[in-house]
Amino acid sequence: MAARKTTKKPNVSAEELTTYYREMLLIRRFEEKAGQLYGMGLIGGFCHLYIGQEAVVVGLEAAAEEGDKRITSYRDHGHMLACGMDPGGVMAELTGRIGGLSKGKGGSMHMFSKEKHFYGGHGIVGAQVPLGAGLAFADKYKENGRVTFTYFGDGAANQGQVYETFNMAALWELPVVFVIENNQYAMGTAQARSTSSADIYHRGQAFGIPGEMVNGMDVLAVKAAGEKAVAHCRAGKGPYILEIKTYRYRGHSMSDPAKYRTREEVQKVREQSDPIEHVRELLLTGKHATEDDLKAIDKEIKEIVNQAAEFSKESPEPSVEELWTDIYA
Repeated sequence: MAARKTTKKPNVSAEELTTYYREMLLIRRFEEKAGQLYGMGLIGGFCHLYIGQEAVVVGLEAAAEEGDKRITSYRDHGHMLACGMDPGGVMAELTGRIGGLSKGKGGSMHMFSKEKHFYGGHGIVGAQVPLGAGLAFADKYKENGRVTFTYFGDGAANQGQVYETFNMAALWELPVVFVIENNQYAMGTAQARSTSSADIYHRGQAFGIPGEMVNGMDVLAVKAAGEKAVAHCRAGKGPYILEIKTYRYRGHSMSDPAKYRTREEVQKVREQSDPIEHVRELLLTGKHATEDDLKAIDKEIKEIVNQAAEFSKESPEPSVEELWTDIYA
């Protein structure tokens, strides 16, 4: 991961920067707490943390409008928080409680919110990509001007259904932004060992889908690219691909010791490219905030996360009868 470039000052307000800082910090502190609860045995099953990738969803949500949709894979807690889903409801779902956003039945990978137009994390690699095109198809049919953000990873980019979806999305000019969250490791396999082409977004050229590479450790760069992609879709020009280069600090899931990379590699990214530290530097050097201001924000965020954790512990488990609700029989 290349070092951050900070020579050019971005044209962004102090209020916007503070908002991005707060939202990214919420995701990080929430995920740190989720990791703690998993270690205590309060979260069962799989748990994939988003630490390090916060700028991706925060930047793209800044480019979205009310009514736009989003769908993603199993590393989904950050997406939920970025689109405004309640932290308590998310944490309660992780712990399998009735107060969870899917009543404790979805867990980490399968939460939904119709209110926030969040159509789930999905556990099958690449399976959400055609579903995202389906959401975009519905919006085109309704002519409502909405856009769908369809997220998947560099590993999922090698799945066949992704390219079937590219073909249909281009053919029908669907308003969908395909977001490749390239954190450079498909589980434990480095991209160089799993992907024949260095740049994945180039694969859209075969279908006539434009795209670009984005620095996913810079929330302002992600927002700018997101605005360009969204404008393309809303203008009726069909799909757009964003390959967002990011990095996850933790293992693939909580059960992954991540021995396929060195501690030095992870530490280098933390020191040179951390997305939250980048915005923190912009706030301090631009005199938009003081150290005390940022400490106050951190304290506030920790209180929100702690309250979410307490809510998740106090919420009761679903009754046995809940097994039979919201299903087709």
